[in-house]
Amino acid sequence: MASLREAQKQMTRRLLLESGLKLFKAKGYAATTVDDIATAAGTTRVTFYAYFPSRSELMRALIDEQLNEALKRVRSPEHGSTAKDLVTTVADGTPEAIMAWLRRTAESWPVIRPIIRIGRDAAVIDPDLPDLVERWLEEAISDIEDGLTAAGRFAPHQRHFRGVLAMSQLDYVAQHWDGSDWKLTRDQMLEELADSWVRLLNRPALTAPPQPPGAAPAATP
Repeated sequence: MASLREAQKQMTRRLLLESGLKLFKAKGYAATTVDDIATAAGTTRVTFYAYFPSRSELMRALIDEQLNEALKRVRSPEHGSTAKDLVTTVADGTPEAIMAWLRRTAESWPVIRPIIRIGRDAAVIDPDLPDLVERWLEEAISDIEDGLTAAGRFAPHQRHFRGVLAMSQLDYVAQHWDGSDWKLTRDQMLEELADSWVRLLNRPALTAPPQPPGAAPAATP
């Protein structure tokens, strides 16, 4: 009986999350009330507050749970959440590994994009949710930093910023690729993004600077 009650509680909580997300997408975060969410979930305002102290906390749960679930991110004591496959991919650093990870991630874009957009909208108007998405992106940036650290690439002060650049590219493309006239197919777009990541996350081969005509060859260190 206890397990049945627990299953019912989990189902109600899931319904509240799904109803909140659906209404946020349709009406916007600002226009959606707790009563709206409770009614859409087939329950009451009192029941809503038994699961979430506020609308803000439901929004946090959408980021912490549904977004992380879609991207297979798990709890991490160091970063809040982590995706071990991202850490491994960055440490590998090969074009094949990076392209494979980006392709897998792109499959989740239809799910994650509305949550990220709603999270950014909510952060603008809700004082309880400052920089909600940006703090979540920092967790993914930390995964890239960990991958670079594991591979021993770049100086410590460079690794985090290279993660910032890589995730900024991915975030922008994920949010805009289907509504922008970039003259690329989806596969071509992913190939360009993967190429950028490969160059950004791998140390390029050192080449000697061009010598002026008649100059002696540079000494080999």
